[in-house]
Amino acid sequence: MVSNPESIQVVVNKQNKLPENYVPKDLVYTTIPFTFKEQTEKKKMRSEAAAAIEQLFAGAKKQGITLLGVSAYRSHATQSALFSSYVQRDGYDKAATYSALPGTSEHETGLGIDVTKGDGTCAAQDCFGGTKEATWLDSHAAEYGFIIRYPKGKDAVTGYKYEPWHLRYVGKPVAQAIKSKGITLEEYYGIK
Repeated sequence: MVSNPESIQVVVNKQNKLPENYVPKDLVYTTIPFTFKEQTEKKKMRSEAAAAIEQLFAGAKKQGITLLGVSAYRSHATQSALFSSYVQRDGYDKAATYSALPGTSEHETGLGIDVTKGDGTCAAQDCFGGTKEATWLDSHAAEYGFIIRYPKGKDAVTGYKYEPWHLRYVGKPVAQAIKSKGITLEEYYGIK
């Protein structure tokens, strides 16, 4: 169980679980465009992360990169339903390589967000990794306090396959240190 779920540097993974009743106190709707129009919890982030993602999207746009949000905050119940649907479709073992059990999802922190290209294609798909948008995010996300949470070649460390679309807000100093060292959040904190 994580000791301080409110910390923007909290490490949530298969070994570090959030309390089941955890709901971030400062969730707000982001103003970024999403792949859907409905006003749902998936458009929410913690206030500091929401401000940072808005700045990131604006910075990308200035450089000719258009991004869309796919999914930000998810409640424990939403994550539970999502994981169950993946298990039904693909089986438990496969689902566990790309989806988090409830309580172990970064989305439940309000600090994680999945993004995609401006035309909505390659949303949460491997094809996103080869896009100019993914290249831009890899180069610039840390300037806004975000990391690519599940980088290529770090499956054994993070427990998840490469997800170039999954951004995690950790604040600029930590994000820039992680980026410059080419490490994961787990490696930054010495967590196995």
